[in-house]
Amino acid sequence: MRLILFFGALFGAAWCLETFVGDQVLRVKASSEEEINKLQQLETLEHLQLDFWLHPSNPALPVDIRVPFASLQAVKVFLESHHIEYSILLEDLQMAIDEEKQEMVSNQQRERGTNNFNYGTYHTLESIYSALDDLAAEYPNLVSKQKIGDSYEKRPMYILKFSTGGTNRPAIWIDAGIHSREWVTQATALWTAKKIAAEYGNNPSVTSLLNKMDIFLLLVTNPDGYAFTHTNNRMWRKTRSKNSGSSCIGVDPNRNWDAGFGGPGASNNPCSDSYHGPSANSEVEVKNVVNFIKNHGNIKAFLTLHSYSQLLMFPFGYKCTNPADYNELNAVGKAAASALKSLYGTTYKVGTICSTIYQASGGSIDWSYDYGIKYSFAFELRDTGRYGFLLPASQIIPTAEETWQGLLKIMEHVRDNQ
Repeated sequence: MRLILFFGALFGAAWCLETFVGDQVLRVKASSEEEINKLQQLETLEHLQLDFWLHPSNPALPVDIRVPFASLQAVKVFLESHHIEYSILLEDLQMAIDEEKQEMVSNQQRERGTNNFNYGTYHTLESIYSALDDLAAEYPNLVSKQKIGDSYEKRPMYILKFSTGGTNRPAIWIDAGIHSREWVTQATALWTAKKIAAEYGNNPSVTSLLNKMDIFLLLVTNPDGYAFTHTNNRMWRKTRSKNSGSSCIGVDPNRNWDAGFGGPGASNNPCSDSYHGPSANSEVEVKNVVNFIKNHGNIKAFLTLHSYSQLLMFPFGYKCTNPADYNELNAVGKAAASALKSLYGTTYKVGTICSTIYQASGGSIDWSYDYGIKYSFAFELRDTGRYGFLLPASQIIPTAEETWQGLLKIMEHVRDNQ
């Protein structure tokens, strides 16, 4: 196995594939505001090239950091010298990535052997787009595929429209994969697409929902980034746009919306994973969604899927004040989290972005809420850090099944209260 990994790393170097041999993911537990401040200082040390999977915000929340092999000793000395507790979540990140890749290959071989699409494995962008065509062909009276624009690298951005007819009916928007490395979100969205289609006419709740409203589902919000996670860098988060005056590529598309743009929780450094971009809506992927929502004019809910942490959040993130609809959104969120938990016991924390994690500006659900879409929610799917962004494929379907329970609870409320 070690030999395979060694040759994998060699071939990776030859093919410009970024490898993470010896990199570790550390879970850090700060016990005071002073220790949080120390971790925030650590975050500013660019020469260490740290990748914060969970950012330092308050002592109640863990901090997960991918530490390059070359920086391990320095980071561990820093933590130990300040008596900050840590443990190792992933001993060797590249080994985990290689195992994921091998599992993908074997799952794809099995899939070809049976000729059945496997919703319980991770798929490339091309495979996902092909599955959209298959769904539209299988359910022609309910499902249609529409293009809402192109990405920066000219990849099409497709949505599925679930509709039983009528024009400009009230609708629900769902998207996934705005951060490209969060693979369980695209996979969950794909399973959800099949679920919606199959449940119509069989599940009274879904049937009544679709008899009143349309659903629009954008499965891969950041197609360039997602393709890049498969070909070059599994840990890539941002878009792939070029930044003027910098050799660093990409913008964090969930810091690029016109909602407190450029405020706390976003970076003005193009090399940062949370770089907000030169201006609000500078990223064509964000602009395409904004234009679609505005042109439609009758979107009643905006639901977005992220990972990881098991959270269900609503506005605001760019400011730490509660929205006017706080009581209703909190009650709907808690009902959704309860429905989600009923399946496998997975617990979700519910609250505003600012109170649940940290202040973060330029996020999509803040924009949608400010635009007048009351039911704006962000899910952070499994897990709570054991695997982080590398959630095993065996957890895709359980994650999708429980997330569906939460989504359906919200959509039923929207149906009955829009």
